[in-house]
Amino acid sequence: MLILLPPSEGKAAPRRGKPLDLSTLTLPALTEARDRVLDALGDLCSTDPARAAEVLDVPRTQLSLVDLNAEVRTAPSARADAVYTGVLYDALDLASASTAARRRATARVLVTSSLFGVVSPADRIPAYRLSGDATLPGLGGVAAHWRSALADVLPERVGDGLLVDLRSGMYAAFWRPTGPRVATVRVLHESGGQRKVVSHFNKATKGRLVRALLEEGVDPRTPTRLAEALRDLGWHVEPTEVKGATQLDVVVSEV
Repeated sequence: MLILLPPSEGKAAPRRGKPLDLSTLTLPALTEARDRVLDALGDLCSTDPARAAEVLDVPRTQLSLVDLNAEVRTAPSARADAVYTGVLYDALDLASASTAARRRATARVLVTSSLFGVVSPADRIPAYRLSGDATLPGLGGVAAHWRSALADVLPERVGDGLLVDLRSGMYAAFWRPTGPRVATVRVLHESGGQRKVVSHFNKATKGRLVRALLEEGVDPRTPTRLAEALRDLGWHVEPTEVKGATQLDVVVSEV
C-alpha cells in the first residue's frame, strides 16, 4: 500500500539542521526535476522579491516567506513530517507514533510537494512557500512540470499494490492514477440529516485514518479490503465508483 498525502500551506521552519541534500531524498530519479524547480524558485526570490511576492501570492505581512525561498538550498532542514503543519499533520502526529508506525510511514507514505514532487515523511527538507497552482518564470506551471516527472516514477513505486490517494484537487493534478487498485477518500460531515465536505473535518479525519492504518499495520491490497479495514477500525465507509477509481466516502459526525 502507498498513501499519497497533500502538503500543508503552512510550514514550520527548522531552526537548526543540515542544509538540503537532494541526493538523500526518496525517489532519486526526481533529482533533476527537483533541481529545476529549486533553481526557478531561488532565482525569482533572490533577484526580484517584489515580483516573487506577486507570483507566489505572498501577503505583504508575510514577505519573509520570499526570503525563505531565496535561501531554500542553504537553510536548515528537518524531517518532512515536522516541517509540514496544520490540521491533517496535527491529527497524524507521527512524532508521537510508535516506532513501528513511523517505520511504516517511511515505507508507505509520500507527501506531494510543489518543490520536490513527492517526499517521504522521513526526508529532510527546508521550509518553503510554493503553491501547487503557481507558475514560475523559466519553468512554467508547477503542476505541469511534475505531471510528466511523477508519471515516470510513481507507477513503479506503487507496483501491484494499492494506492490510497488522499490529496486535494490541486495536488491531484500532479499525477492522476486510475485502475482497480486506486482508492480515493472523501470525508463527509453529517449533521441534521445533511452531508457535506467541511475542510477541517476532511483534513483531521484523513490524518486520523492514516495514523490508525500505520499503527495497526494494516496493508490492504484492494479498495474493498481497505474499506473493510477502515470499518474494522471503527469508521463508517461507503464505496462508490468515480472516474475509473474507487472513492471511499468516510462519513463522520464529529472529529
